[in-house]
Amino acid sequence: MLFNSIKYALFLPVVAILFWILPQRFRVPLLLAASYFFYMSWRPIYIFLILGLTVGNYFAGLLIANQPQRKKFWMVTAVAANLAVLVYFKYAYFADETLAAMLKPAGIAVPAIPFEIVLPLGISFFVFEFIHYVVDIYRGGAPVKSFMGFSLFASFFPTQIAGPIKRYQDFVPQFLAEAKFTPQCLDEGVTLILFGLFKKVMIADNLSFFVQGGFSHPELFTGLDLWIFTYAFAFQIYFDFSGYTDIARGSAKLFGYKVPINFNLPYLANNMANFWHRWHISLSTWLRDYLFIPLGGSRCSKWLNYRNLFLTMALGGLWHGAAAHFFFWGIFHGLALIVHKEFQNLQELVAPLKQFVQSKTGHVLSVILTFHAVCISWVLFRAETNEACLSILKKMFFLDPAAQGASMLAMKLPEINYPLVYPSIYILLPILVASHFIMGYVNEKKLLDNVPKGMKAVYCFTLMVIILAFSPDKSPRFIYFQF
Repeated sequence: MLFNSIKYALFLPVVAILFWILPQRFRVPLLLAASYFFYMSWRPIYIFLILGLTVGNYFAGLLIANQPQRKKFWMVTAVAANLAVLVYFKYAYFADETLAAMLKPAGIAVPAIPFEIVLPLGISFFVFEFIHYVVDIYRGGAPVKSFMGFSLFASFFPTQIAGPIKRYQDFVPQFLAEAKFTPQCLDEGVTLILFGLFKKVMIADNLSFFVQGGFSHPELFTGLDLWIFTYAFAFQIYFDFSGYTDIARGSAKLFGYKVPINFNLPYLANNMANFWHRWHISLSTWLRDYLFIPLGGSRCSKWLNYRNLFLTMALGGLWHGAAAHFFFWGIFHGLALIVHKEFQNLQELVAPLKQFVQSKTGHVLSVILTFHAVCISWVLFRAETNEACLSILKKMFFLDPAAQGASMLAMKLPEINYPLVYPSIYILLPILVASHFIMGYVNEKKLLDNVPKGMKAVYCFTLMVIILAFSPDKSPRFIYFQF
């Protein structure tokens, strides 16, 4: 059941109305039943997976809290079991193919996996929530006593498939407390949902057709064209994923619940560290708290700190998918964070350089350079093969003049059936760039804090009309559903 489907448009209001009609003691059971129904609408058999992990982690939390002399054993066992499930479903094929490639030169044949493994939706997200739970209980947190409450924490349908990754200390108390309906919940929830749908359906989905055409046939285009396709993908993935997050947050708000924000205008970041403070925030903070810090964090020698950064981002890249290009994407960001650290050290030694970086001109230049570094990493993320990735990067940096193609304005691809797509992208991309700066100014000045209700109603109605009138005939599923 996709957020941008008619099914969800019917499902969500029915659940929300029932939630506020029912007495408090029935609300958690209602949401739990709705969440399981939501998950089973995709592939019913996998309900036993999330149920099994829920039961195992619930009792693991109790054992960690009630058996202090063996709490490390139970924590390690629970984390290992969670990771084993994730590795089996997500990395079995990748491990089999990698092992086969490594042993092929020695003449050793590795048999392919003889059965189909279907990746369960959202497994990367709810497994990370389970790991966070058992580790935090080990660190001294209080376990959730209510099994139904704990079950809802892991399966809450707005965040079930692609996050944001919740922390149980923040989320569980919300539905254990008695909630009262307020018009503000409806107002904020509907506004977020419509804005998220607009991002997804109007911007990300329309960009997706353009991006698919370029990345499927990179050999046909010039280096400049491939930069345009890469810029388009940068905004496609941002509006797709942040649109999902807005719909998730808005859906949760209809029940009076808050889930963490996941994006904060990431393309205004002035360095790579700042980018990860703004992009997929719930994942970056999870990686910090449950991988980077346990590895030793920054309270160690410089080289160990760099090792920890590198390993954290490399494994974070691999979390996105069982493919080499995700691993290389993570390595790129790990190296970029190390370069940023070295540049910070250089600034401390060269005072004029530090003054320039802190100036307005230096800040703008830093934002431009950071955005382009992120775009280069998106090529690693999006390219369909390693060979295509290398070819695209060579063209983008004009390292392969013989391979330059024709201008995209002269191209016609089957993926793009609209003649205005190519010229309109030159107008759309500057608008999307400007929107980041406009929203940054609006947020800084808090211009949306006291918008009149009439104006907000007009805004929501306008979004609805635009979505219904101009959305593509077919809407791809959210990009992060594959993770």
